[in-house]
Amino acid sequence: MTMPKGYGSSSSQTGKRSFDQWWATVPADLKEKARKGDEQNKPLLNQINYVLLHLHLAGKHDVKPSHEELKDWLHSGQVDVLRMNK
Repeated sequence: MTMPKGYGSSSSQTGKRSFDQWWATVPADLKEKARKGDEQNKPLLNQINYVLLHLHLAGKHDVKPSHEELKDWLHSGQVDVLRMNK
């Protein structure tokens, strides 16, 4: 079975890209729309989903992260699921 583009392509030792490595591959206009006014905070899962949807609709499947990468970003705290006010 052949895996889709983007799966397993990584420069890290664990075989997964960090959020920042992946974010650098996202088109600038899409990054701006997703995070405008919220750049000082940690990325939210909702913002990532917005980018993933637009990448999918544009047919840019090779830019999308793998399931393992997404899971790693959430479990390692690179991306927040919710923003909690302190």
